[in-house]
Amino acid sequence: MSAIAAEPTLRPATPRSAQLRRFARRNPTIVAGGAILGLIALLAILAPLFAGDAVTMHPALRLRPPSAEDWLGTDHLGRDVFARTIYGARVSLIVGMSVAAMSITVGLVIGLLAGYFRKVEAVVMRLMDGLMAIPAILLAIALVALTRASVSTVIIAITIPEIPRVVRLVRAVVLSVREAPYVEAAIAGGTPTWKILIRHILPSTIAPLIVQATYICASAILIEAALSFLGAGTPPEIPTWGNMIAQSRLFLSRAPWTIFAPGIALALVVLAVNLLGDGLRDRLDPRLARRM
Repeated sequence: MSAIAAEPTLRPATPRSAQLRRFARRNPTIVAGGAILGLIALLAILAPLFAGDAVTMHPALRLRPPSAEDWLGTDHLGRDVFARTIYGARVSLIVGMSVAAMSITVGLVIGLLAGYFRKVEAVVMRLMDGLMAIPAILLAIALVALTRASVSTVIIAITIPEIPRVVRLVRAVVLSVREAPYVEAAIAGGTPTWKILIRHILPSTIAPLIVQATYICASAILIEAALSFLGAGTPPEIPTWGNMIAQSRLFLSRAPWTIFAPGIALALVVLAVNLLGDGLRDRLDPRLARRM
């Protein structure tokens, strides 16, 4: 009896922990993408606590290799590469999330109106086709030339070409849903138009918009890096991964660590957002969910 009593007993798993394990097992891409993205966002938020100064120049410490004092070395102006990489995550995440939120919000409103009202559709969709022909990089260069380089200018320049894509997605969903029997019954019952749009049509657009938002976020981060690399993005004094790569390309053979850190960080963020988007697409698509 004593031997039996000495055997360790396993505690039954709580329902919440079991659900979390089951979710992680069935959605590995969501967990992987969310974990990487969450870690980078946490580092960006807590940057002032451990990253140090990312702006002050120290010419005497220029192009120092990685060491215990400078984890990722210093750049050609003696600035800490690790601190600039962490602070660059702030700009990339702010631009990506802002562009996704603004384009989804504006595109949702326009898409609902264009898909539900046939008279509005012809005018709006021709306007959207015209906006889709404007490359984000050229628009950003024009806006910077007319105003000044800033994060807000970059966000606006990237958002404008993304809106038509959201409008076309929402319009396609609305065109299919508005012919559904429950929508026709609501129309025949005299339900106000705004209630039909909000109660019956809007919920059908949420799942595809969530997936679309992740792809827009990843695209915006890449475009912001390209704009900063070309000198048409944020001001040079603001640390971003694009201008770090642009400033370090002249010292690639002598100090490769100055370009590897922002390049790897950019690739990780885009990979995490794309993994999250693919996982959400598989999770929210009813046909794929049933197959899984």
